Amino acid sequence: MGTSEHPEKSLELLPPALLATIMTKLDVGSICCAASTCTAFRACASQILSFLPTFHLLDVAPSVDLLRPLLQPPNPHLKNLKIDCDRLNDSAIELLLRPPLHELCLHNCSGFSGKLLSEIGRRCPDLRSLCLGSVAEKGGQTIDISDLKDLLCGCTQLEALILMFDVSLFLHHNFARVWALASEKLTSLEIEYIPSETVIEMVSPNLGPHQSNHVRPSILSNIQKLCLSVDYITDAMVGTISRGLVSLTHLDLSDAPLIEPEIALDLTNYGLQQLNQYGKLRHLSLVRRLEFIVTNFRRVNDLGVLFMADKCAKMESICLGGFCRVTDTGFKTILHSCSRLHKLQVSLGTQLTDLVFHDISATSLSLTHVSLIFCNLLTNRAVMNLVSNKDLRILDLRNCKNLGDEALRAISTLPQLKTLRLDGSDISDMGLTYLRPGVIGSLVRLSIRGCRRLTDKCISALFDGSCKMKLRELDLSNIPNLSDNGILLLARSRVPFSELRMQFCPLIGDKAVMALASMQVYEDRWHGSSLRLLDLYKCDGITELAFRWLKKPYFPRLRWLGVRGSLNRNLVDALARNRPYLHVECHGGKLGVNRWDCTDGSQVLDYDEAHDYEEVDELEQWLLEGEIEHDDEEMGDDEEMGDAENNAEPME
Repeated sequence: MGTSEHPEKSLELLPPALLATIMTKLDVGSICCAASTCTAFRACASQILSFLPTFHLLDVAPSVDLLRPLLQPPNPHLKNLKIDCDRLNDSAIELLLRPPLHELCLHNCSGFSGKLLSEIGRRCPDLRSLCLGSVAEKGGQTIDISDLKDLLCGCTQLEALILMFDVSLFLHHNFARVWALASEKLTSLEIEYIPSETVIEMVSPNLGPHQSNHVRPSILSNIQKLCLSVDYITDAMVGTISRGLVSLTHLDLSDAPLIEPEIALDLTNYGLQQLNQYGKLRHLSLVRRLEFIVTNFRRVNDLGVLFMADKCAKMESICLGGFCRVTDTGFKTILHSCSRLHKLQVSLGTQLTDLVFHDISATSLSLTHVSLIFCNLLTNRAVMNLVSNKDLRILDLRNCKNLGDEALRAISTLPQLKTLRLDGSDISDMGLTYLRPGVIGSLVRLSIRGCRRLTDKCISALFDGSCKMKLRELDLSNIPNLSDNGILLLARSRVPFSELRMQFCPLIGDKAVMALASMQVYEDRWHGSSLRLLDLYKCDGITELAFRWLKKPYFPRLRWLGVRGSLNRNLVDALARNRPYLHVECHGGKLGVNRWDCTDGSQVLDYDEAHDYEEVDELEQWLLEGEIEHDDEEMGDDEEMGDAENNAEPME
């Protein structure tokens, strides 16, 4: 207790200007967390939110009622807004859209109609960057071509546009012509799905008046970055893009055919020969995905790659997926022709062997990112040659089944490695010891998914406490001999993981969940796990008991959870009510944000901020805007969980 001689110390005595200066350094989530701790912080947070230039809230999906106090009164200084809109619809448009915005990113907009596009054009004339995801994907919502027209007409300063949804939903006979309304400043365009024929119409050079021989430039001639997912990658589309987009530096095309394409709907050697007609291309990605049928670019061989390499000497990044007829000759030509190459990705390179990398040390290459996925002819020798590139930061060797412990020994010499994926390889517990203390101390992401020789000993091999670790994301899925004992060792390591995936581990059960829930990362800070994502799908040992440890106050930072679909539906529903901002996936789908292939691994989130996690999640408390009675909540939760256990209803 404070006295006149020893006055009580309080944060409320700090000057408001000092508090405001400190809070402006925090992100929105951290500001909300701080606001829930005391009256002074809450008042300061309200003031800060009225002039913050950046507002990002992607960890949770707030409702319009919960979002309103954070975005009102209107903030004239707000330039950058990113929101998860999973719980929002058209009623939130007025709240979200405001004239000063320069960057707008709205994820999971399935509850919105095409009105969202139209209103963005009317309300946000100064937008430079726009990203929209899943617009109108819920039943009953529609998008009209006029909505796109309003967007393109209104946003006259737009430089980057990302439409992460199927634009064929609002295809119209004049869809391609509408793009003539786009800002001349538009240099980057990404679309989740668009038919290849529509792409050809959009980027085709236009004939002049009266169909003369004078050819006008493409209506999107200023585009420098083009990323599209289409039905078929064809020679016609590649040729049209290469001729029409004179400023193109970054081309990313992927397809997923429903049926085996005939020659008119496929990519051939001729298509590769048409690439990079203006010599400006620096980044190229051509990938055939196997979503519907097993297929590949069977009409492309080494000759096509030779044609491509001849025009791509200045290429910095190349990604090729599904080129099963390209042999060592073609891949080696790329390495020896593209002296500036720093990123190489090959998937389903069924004829790629160690010989491609035999003399890589004799080249001038300085590779920082190498992905060789489903290249089953590669052995340890390829990795031993690859590691001559000491600047490697990302090494993705998923499903190269012939790689073993000698590959790990070679990898241990890479001092800057941040991301390592060895899914499905033949490594052992003993082999993993090669990664410490050097590489394991620098890694941020590690995946040993499906390495079936591993046991609980792999945990002690990796985490012996000999060095401070930066590791934040770990994938231990599909390791049949990994048990609760291994996870107990993991919890004792006190590594502050943010993501832990353990799908298809039959020996993982309730004890593992209890250990992770009780995990104390730092002695002088919060108790409980630092996990933001936990995937327990098809862990056969998980029962109703684990669900008691998945509710608050345990796992205070958890935002994504994967559980087995055959567990009790009532338990899952009760957990969802207990943690309304927790994303629960019951069918083995992807959780969280997939960052494996879109980051260089150089950024490590700061998980060391001191927050006092007691009975509630502070961010949720702020959003719910109310004092939470801990005793009543605990009693209610226990009763609800008990009722769920007594009314077991298996999930389909």
